[in-house]
Amino acid sequence: MNAPASPTFHVYDTTLRDGAQQEGINLSVADKLAIAPLLDELGVGFIEGGWPGAVPKDTEFFKRAAKELDLRHAELAAFGATRKAGVRAVDDPQVRALLDSEAPVVTLVAKSDVRHVERALRTTPDEGLAMIADTVAFLVREGRRVFVDAEHFFDGYGYDADFAVRATRAAFEAGAEVVALCDTNGGMLPDQVREVVAAVRAAIGPDAVLGMHAHNDSGCAVANTLAAVDAGCAHVQGTVNGYGERTGNADLLSVVANLELKLGRRVLARTDDSPGGLPELTRIAHAISELTNISPFARQPYVGASAFAHKAGLHASAIKVDPDLYQHTDPALVGNDMRMLVSDMAGRASIELKGRQLGIDLAEQPAVLSRVTDRVKDAEAHGYTFEAADASFELLLVEELEGARPGYFRVESWRTIVERNGGRGTPATAEATVKLHAGGERIVSTGEGNGPVNALDHALRHALLRVYPELEGFELIDFKVRILDQMQGTDAVTRVLIETTDGETSWSTVGVGPNLIEASWEALTDSAIWGLRHRGVLPR
Repeated sequence: MNAPASPTFHVYDTTLRDGAQQEGINLSVADKLAIAPLLDELGVGFIEGGWPGAVPKDTEFFKRAAKELDLRHAELAAFGATRKAGVRAVDDPQVRALLDSEAPVVTLVAKSDVRHVERALRTTPDEGLAMIADTVAFLVREGRRVFVDAEHFFDGYGYDADFAVRATRAAFEAGAEVVALCDTNGGMLPDQVREVVAAVRAAIGPDAVLGMHAHNDSGCAVANTLAAVDAGCAHVQGTVNGYGERTGNADLLSVVANLELKLGRRVLARTDDSPGGLPELTRIAHAISELTNISPFARQPYVGASAFAHKAGLHASAIKVDPDLYQHTDPALVGNDMRMLVSDMAGRASIELKGRQLGIDLAEQPAVLSRVTDRVKDAEAHGYTFEAADASFELLLVEELEGARPGYFRVESWRTIVERNGGRGTPATAEATVKLHAGGERIVSTGEGNGPVNALDHALRHALLRVYPELEGFELIDFKVRILDQMQGTDAVTRVLIETTDGETSWSTVGVGPNLIEASWEALTDSAIWGLRHRGVLPR
């Protein structure tokens, strides 16, 4: 049975577009297809996938999403601009691309600051309003739900309130379902936002759905979003972990946690067999951090590793008596855990939840649950993370349940050589040799690649194919590296996260070591073992 959020309240995620504009983030189509189900699992109502027609990668995303994504809660939204000045919406190729994306929702960015209309679009205020109305009306006639992002609304309202309100009214009268008021430059403060939203609400009427799209340049994006809700907005927009250009967008995780825990508003969708929502907040935040390859911010509200961390000292004894004396909420409500001293974030509840997702009820095996929890804590203290490496976690769990990992092969040794003949600019070559035992024989295999990890992958695959031809369809599709203790320079501990696919599903494994090659080898072998096990292949 579905238990949706209030039908009059929207949670709109724009991590895949607005968030991807952050310096250092470069999402592939595969990354977006991996992040979208996590957002859906969280229970957001809408996922903005990108700008089809303007960005080729986003065009491909929507094409693949229609076939590959099975979203239970969220609807995909395609982002784009209103028609060009002097061009009919039906004739504008960018508008047509929005229809071609087949997204059920279209979000149009529209100029609500008259200065941008006159100086950036180089047209008249009346034509600026017509561009909004014509594009919205055309898309509505074509059967799309239309949201409008009123760009630079708050700055525009301060300069010419009448035009900003007229732009909002033009969108609604043409059939827009939502108009999100954008603090595009991120400079507003909560009292200013509350005052403007209340004034717009009074001018537009009580039934129109107003939204808030806040940037964080003043450090107030979350507070501004909550102020807007207090003043009458029923649509909140933001990104996971606050990703975005400059200082980022409103952190949607903090927004929804505050709305649900502090204000008592049910805004995230759930189902009986997929509860989602706040208990998944920390796991999903960290899984998306791994996919973006952006280190999680330890002091991030609600989901950061330090959000509920306490140093022993003056109040240590009080925490033992009643932790709530020093915490603003129960960390379990957002999937996090209280930490004392060097205690790791992973707790029994999160381990039990992961086990349940893998079809194993650890609640009925408390001894195994305790051992797995201790191993996870110890592993994470040494740099491992299982938030986005469920395959590695499952192998750890299997080892505790069965006493050993599946014995598909036994490694005798491996080595890599990187060689370059010539000066700078001459490409280097890599060669790897793997010696292992499988299928009752000793196998020596050599592989070449464009780097040592690629060469190791080829050598391992070539060695095992003789015994396990099922590996033929395995392909490494993503490879992320993170230096864990950067102050150690070239002696730093390295974590590697790899993603592999067999053409039907994909899985992620993690490796940690004193160097890139050792960490990669661990992740590669885990990937082969998990893939074989999940295809039902028995050790030979």
